[in-house]
Amino acid sequence: MTDTQTTVIAQGTFDILHPGHLHYFSEAASLGDELHVIIARRENVTHKEKPILPDRQRRDMVAALEMVDEAHLGHTEDIFVPIERIDPDCIVLGHDQHHDEAAIADALASRGIDCEVRRASAREPKYEGELLSTGRIVDRILERRGR
Repeated sequence: MTDTQTTVIAQGTFDILHPGHLHYFSEAASLGDELHVIIARRENVTHKEKPILPDRQRRDMVAALEMVDEAHLGHTEDIFVPIERIDPDCIVLGHDQHHDEAAIADALASRGIDCEVRRASAREPKYEGELLSTGRIVDRILERRGR
């Protein structure tokens, strides 16, 4: 009997969890049987401000979500190491993540990892003032606290 379980990976920083993250995880989880989330290590975040919360705390918060089967910290030197270990059928990128799907697909193929690369849809605010971005949440905190 062959294993027909579909494994999906989502990945990101997840400094402050918000409804946009929940939408991303739910959409990714709907594409398979098992959702693994890789949390970027603080030292590897170079495309935006470094996360405030410690790596383990961010991983533990993501792991506590019902739709997430396993949460993993990224590798310190090679982002593809956990992907090779998990051996997914699909990697779902966040709608606003800076990654290029074709470049990721090429890098996966060059390592012999056969999986689809997709991009999640954006989640629209459900009410006025709903914040769907860590950056916007931080900006609002600073604005309201006068800093």
